[in-house]
Amino acid sequence: MTIRAVLFDFSNTLFRLEQDETWLAGLTDHEGTPLDIDARVELMRRMSAPAGQVVELDAEHLHAWTHRDLDPELHRKVYLEVLKKSGLPRPEQALALYNRLTDPSRWRPYPDTGATLKVASERGVKVGVLSNIGFDIRPAFTARGWDAYVDEFVLSFEVGAVKPELEIFRKAVQALNVPATETLMVGDSEKADGGARAIGCAFALVPPLPTAERPDALITALRGFGIV
Repeated sequence: MTIRAVLFDFSNTLFRLEQDETWLAGLTDHEGTPLDIDARVELMRRMSAPAGQVVELDAEHLHAWTHRDLDPELHRKVYLEVLKKSGLPRPEQALALYNRLTDPSRWRPYPDTGATLKVASERGVKVGVLSNIGFDIRPAFTARGWDAYVDEFVLSFEVGAVKPELEIFRKAVQALNVPATETLMVGDSEKADGGARAIGCAFALVPPLPTAERPDALITALRGFGIV
């Protein structure tokens, strides 16, 4: 199989949301008591969980949760509710933290992200970023000059479909103008990202580890398909 295009997932594949203690400084519960370390760790776990409902939600917010990656307003609405139900009831604090967590400049790239995008692009392979996401992640790439190596960004909230729906994979390969049978999908989710195989793409799974514990999984994935 000759691979002429690679699609990369974003969260836990190219970048990871990793806690910065300064984000949580000054946060308090409904009584004004500072959140303890266990509460802060749990708060971040819930906000960065890759899938699955993390708190009980009423019908209105359950709808928002289900459609959060299709509409930025629903994304904001449901995560503010998650923060509220996770021990952060003060609206101004919840909004400030939400804005930090959805700021692409605060996401940390894996050690080999830049080199992987660069080598793929320089080898003549089309590069796409395909993400279930409710906010624009392009600034994370442009800030580092890595947007020069990405041919297309296919983001769920912009195209109206989410992985593993086949429509979003079809839109991605069409955007790159390369047949699915010559396209590799790289991601951390067997279910969501691995869905690309249903339209004929190859698939490489990378573990969603902390960035310090995963130095070269992206390069290794490309090497396995003869791209580097």
